[in-house]
Amino acid sequence: MNLSVILIIAAAFLAFVVLVILLGGPSVAKAKTRRLATVKDRHAASTEAVVAAQMRKTIQTGSGDTNAVLSSLVPRRELMELRIRRTGKPWTLSQYTFATMGGFVVAAGLLLMLRTPLPLALLVGVFVGVGGPYWYLGRLIAKRVAAFNTRFPDAIDLCVRGLKSGLPVTETFQVVSQELPGPVGEEFKGVVERIRIGNTMEAALQESANMLGTPEFQFFCITIAIQRETGGNLAETLANLSDVLRKRAQMKLKIKAMSSEAKASAYIVGALPFFVFGIVWMMNPDYLAGFFSEERLIVTGLGGLVWMSIGAFIMKKMISFEI
Repeated sequence: MNLSVILIIAAAFLAFVVLVILLGGPSVAKAKTRRLATVKDRHAASTEAVVAAQMRKTIQTGSGDTNAVLSSLVPRRELMELRIRRTGKPWTLSQYTFATMGGFVVAAGLLLMLRTPLPLALLVGVFVGVGGPYWYLGRLIAKRVAAFNTRFPDAIDLCVRGLKSGLPVTETFQVVSQELPGPVGEEFKGVVERIRIGNTMEAALQESANMLGTPEFQFFCITIAIQRETGGNLAETLANLSDVLRKRAQMKLKIKAMSSEAKASAYIVGALPFFVFGIVWMMNPDYLAGFFSEERLIVTGLGGLVWMSIGAFIMKKMISFEI
C-alpha cells in the first residue's frame, strides 16, 4: 500500500471526525434533563442543593460545544470522567478523546507504511488508540492511590495528635492538608473546601471516598460518621484505625511478594506466542500471511486469542486476594 492510499484513509477519517463535530448537535433527551434540573435547582431549599446547582451551572458554562460533542462520543461518559478525576491531572474528556483518535491514526498509519495488511493495521490501531490511553489512566490512578494509601496512616496519626491537643475535626483536616504533600494533602484540602462552601462533613468525606475508590478512606468515613452519631473518643478510634491500615498494608506487601513468581510466569507464558509470531513475521511475512486472508486460519487465530484470554483471566483470579 503506497503513501497516497494512506493519505486518502487519513483524510477520510479526519473528514468523518469533522462531520461528527459539525453535525452532531446536542441530544434532545440531555437538553430536557438539563432543563428539568435547572427548574428543580431554582426551587431548591437546602444549602447543598444550591451549591450543587451552582457547580453544575459553572461546568455547563465553561464547556464549549466542540468539547461537548467530542465528549458525547465516549461511551459511559460519567465513569470515564471519574477515572480522569482520579488521576489528579487537569485533563478533560475531550482531550482524552483526541488522544484516542490520535493513537489510532498514528498506529494504523505506521503499520500501513510498513506494508502491514489492512485488517491487522486497523486492529492494532484500535487496540492502541482505545487501550493505550485507558491503560495509561489506569497506571496513573494506581500510582496515585498507592501514594495516598502509603501516607494515609500518617494523616490519621496527625489527626489524632490534633484531636488530643483540643482542635476540632475540621481544623485537623486543615492541618493535614497543609502538612502532608501529594494526594493525601490534595484530598483533605478538597474536603475542607467543600465543608467551607456549605456541605456537611459526611457528604464532603463521601465525595472524596467515591472519587478515590479505596476501602481505606471508606473506613475513615465510616469511623467519622459513626462517632458523630454515637459519640465516644474519636482520637482513640482513629488511632486503632491507623494501626489496622498499617497492618493491612503489610499484609498486601506479603501477598505481593508471595505471588510475584506466579505473576512472572503468567507474563512470560502469555507474551511468548505474540513474541514468536512477531519474530516469524519479521523473518518470513508470507509464511503467516494466511492468518489475515484464509477464513480457517482467521477462526483458528481468534479462537486461540479467546482461550488465551480465558487462561489469563483465570490466572489473575488465582493470584488476586481480597484483604
